[in-house]
Amino acid sequence: MKVYGAGDAGQGLTTIFLKEITVPSGRTRQFDVDEALDRALEVFWARGYEGATLPELTRAMGINRPSLYAAFGNKEQLFHKALDRYQTGPMSFLTEALRKPTARAVVEAIFSGFVRMQRDRDKARGCLVVSGALACGEEAEAVRRELARLRQAIVTALRERFERAVQDGDLPAGTDCATLARYTATVLNGLAVQSASGATEKELRLVSALAMQAWPS
Repeated sequence: MKVYGAGDAGQGLTTIFLKEITVPSGRTRQFDVDEALDRALEVFWARGYEGATLPELTRAMGINRPSLYAAFGNKEQLFHKALDRYQTGPMSFLTEALRKPTARAVVEAIFSGFVRMQRDRDKARGCLVVSGALACGEEAEAVRRELARLRQAIVTALRERFERAVQDGDLPAGTDCATLARYTATVLNGLAVQSASGATEKELRLVSALAMQAWPS
């Protein structure tokens, strides 16, 4: 995952442009690549990697298969592009949260950022990194490993942030930063599963508040 430290700048506005694809008839079809990628992201987010079929993807993106392959590559390559967009778009709250001045503020911002991300989402709820390919067949094994790597990257980024907090005196000396990072990620993943299962915003906020009661003091 593209997780940035406190001094790094996250990805900014994406550049909107029109992609020209030559279709078999020799004519050129234009479409907004960013808009098509956003639509593909919605399908992957709602269906998961294996559940998202090519007919469903091309229909949502408003393009045919030759155009999809020419602009994005195969389905796995399209998923990786959509995943990049997810990290710098809907999940950018994580990067912003890591810049908070205290470790507690970091975690509170992560939980509240996730809950805000779920607002007004009728189709795709939860987290693509958590549920995109948690269990899958052999053909999707590379995607499963990539998402597992991204989940671990979140844990690592949190641990490093908490270690800095201990050095700064923000967290008590002797804090188990690795376990605290794993705990935070576990709560976040649980919120994602509960959200995908239909939990309301109020319910997610109550769980987040209860989780913060375990914060070291």
